[in-house]
Parts: sequence; C-alpha cells; structure tokens
Amino acid sequence: MPIWNKEVECASSEARTKLQLERLQETVERVYSRVPFYRERLDRAGVNPDSITCLKDIAKLPFTSKDDLRQTYPYGLLACKQADLVEIHTSSGTTGTPVVGAYTEADIDMWSDVMARTLSMAGCVKGDTVQNGYGYGLFTGGLGVHYGTRRIGANIIPISSGNTRRQLMIMRDFGTTLLTCTPSYSLFLAEAALEEGIDFHELPLKAGCFGAEPWSENMRVEIESKLDISAHDIYGLTELIGPGVASECEHKNGQHFNEDYFYPEIVNPETGEVLPDGEKGELIITSLKREGTPLLRYRTRDITYLMREPCACGRTSVRIHRLLGRTDDMMIIRGVNCFPSQIENVLMRIEGTQPHYQIIIDRGATHLDEIEIKVEVEEAVFSDVTRTMERLRKRIHDELKSELGISAHIKLVEPRSIPRSEGKAQRIIDKRSI
Repeated sequence: MPIWNKEVECASSEARTKLQLERLQETVERVYSRVPFYRERLDRAGVNPDSITCLKDIAKLPFTSKDDLRQTYPYGLLACKQADLVEIHTSSGTTGTPVVGAYTEADIDMWSDVMARTLSMAGCVKGDTVQNGYGYGLFTGGLGVHYGTRRIGANIIPISSGNTRRQLMIMRDFGTTLLTCTPSYSLFLAEAALEEGIDFHELPLKAGCFGAEPWSENMRVEIESKLDISAHDIYGLTELIGPGVASECEHKNGQHFNEDYFYPEIVNPETGEVLPDGEKGELIITSLKREGTPLLRYRTRDITYLMREPCACGRTSVRIHRLLGRTDDMMIIRGVNCFPSQIENVLMRIEGTQPHYQIIIDRGATHLDEIEIKVEVEEAVFSDVTRTMERLRKRIHDELKSELGISAHIKLVEPRSIPRSEGKAQRIIDKRSI
C-alpha cells in the first residue's frame, strides 16, 4: 500500500519526539497568550509556557472536556483572529449547545494531509474513484474525506449519505473503487444491493474507510464478506479536526496515530493518572498544530490502549487499538460494566444472526435493571421450527452470560425488522432515563 508522507509517517522516534515537543511548546504559548479560558486554567494549575521542557510535562496541563467546549460556545476557544477563519464545523447528533471546530487555511491544509494519509492506508491512489457517503455540511466526515481525496488527486463522488438506490447505481455506473461511510450503512447497502440484483463481487470496489460509530472485528468480517472489500477503521473527532486523527493500514493491527499533529495519552478515567503503553484507559488528545481551535488534553471518553510494536507496513507512529467502548456509553447492568461493542462481538460470531441488533435497557417490576437484546436472524432461521429458534436464543443468552457476565432477555426478530439508519445506527435505547 502507498505511504502518503514517508518522511513523517516513517520518522525515527527521536525526530518525532523533537517535533512533538516543539509543537507542544508552540501550542501552549499560543493558547496561553490568545485564549483567556486557557490562560485562566493554566494559571490556576500553576503552569505557563516555560513549564513545558519535555513531553512528559504535558501531564502538568489541565484536561479539556466537552462541557468546556459547550460553555465557551461559539468562539471562546478561538486562538486566532476571527477574520483568519475560512471554515466552521460543529458536532452533530447531540442535543443542546454544539461544540465548535474553527479552521484557518493552515488547518484545512493539515486536514487534507492527514486525510490523504488515511485514504492512502486503504490503498487510494490517483486514478481511483472515491464514493463519499459521509454527510456534508456541519458534520466533518464529508468534507474531511473530500479534502483528502482531492489532495491525492483521485476522483471524488460527493454523494453524501442516504438515497440508497442511487448510491448503488452510482457505484455500478461510475466504477467506484473506494467507499467511505458508516459501517452500519455499508451493511445496509449490501442488503439493498441484494434486493436490486447487484453483486458486489462484480464491481471494481476494492476498499472502504468506515468510522463515526463503534464497530467490532466481527462486523468487519461481515462487511468484507458481503461487499468483497478490505474494510478499514478510521478515527477522528469534530473537536480535534474531524476524521484523520488515526487510521488502519493494510495490516489492520491498530490505527496509526498522526502524532506530528496530535499527541495521544491514555489515562485512568477516574483518577486522570497517565497509564503505561498497553494498559486500557481513556484516550486523551492534545492538538499540536491547530491554529483555529487548538485543544489541550482533550478527554475523548474513548477507551483504548497504545501499541508501539513495529508495524509491517513500515510506519513508525504509535497505534491505538480499535475502540473498546466509551466511558459515557458504558452500560452498567446490575453492577456489571459492558459496552455495546462487546455485545456485538458475541452476536456476530454466532451463526444464524444478522449484523443488526438493538439493546433496550429498562427497570422491571422489581426496580432492577433489565436488558433486552433484539437480534435479527437469517431468513432460513426465522422461518424454521420453533425448536431451532429456541436453541439459538439460548446460545446467545449463554454466551453473553459466560463472556460478559450479563443475563439478557434475547428476542429474535425477522430480517429487516430493526430500523435502518443512513447515518449512525441507534444501538441502545435506555428507558431508565425516560
């Protein structure tokens, strides 16, 4: 696979550390001198730009949370003149005050670069046709992919999300070679293609870059099988840049972090203590080159761990393991902690199930938490005798109990009965908060 920027992506650890420290010092100086919010936070912590003499000093800096971004809406974290901005994005899919990402021309150039790296890891080169199924507009997915594709010089089809039949027609008629969208929507496309008589094995589609929602390794197997492609996990946040923070190469052994632009740490989510490589915790990211809205030690709420073992692709950057869940979508069922992705992993390896499910949490008559999982099954299973359904239901129940320690009510439902989404799939319905 091509490496977009070999000098940076394959740099020595010494060269990378030197660059990171220089950029960290510049960033702290920038926010201290230009952002009153950060000056007050740093003063309160007894830290100033001169306090940062090595990378370990980053632990002296205060954390930034999503609530901080909402409370400073719209321009409270701006670290440049408003006249220098060329683009604004905000978070999507949340209620209340959105979080803002403000971009200068240099920020857009950086975004184009990291997205060129991302797409290159999936094999995108000049001459490819990228069908961009991420939403355009305030959501960062669409334009992030667009900028990266343009930087590579490949052909971009800015179809955005939705209109599934048209997506398939465009894919077939224009010879799409790379697809970008949410993983759940790619499976929706596979279902629709079956109905339309379109065989993905006969299309030139070779790869896909999927993100914006958590997905499991077993869902990757489903996507690669049904679409006949290589499926790559990509990672990013509106708060930091959008997509392009980290992404998988062809070996799919963790996501390469763009460390020249973003500095990762893993901390204990309860104490904030920095954890060693290989230990699971909350991912913390510091911007190293943003001009518009740089962030210090942003709490992503994503659970993962750092991997520094050499990768066969030749890139030398640290990798993050695919996300294991989030601190704020972790479910606590009668004292047992688990994430939707863990449930998905169990479901996807059981023969007869489909990659569509919904988790409903409620409190029963005893006021104890109850969890019901609706699981779509294959047509042949659903139309089979009741005994087969009961065996499958018991197997799902027993494997969830054995592996995760949760006792769930399993409801097997017919194919296509769970609502589909053309964006992020709604996996959890928590009735305890209604």
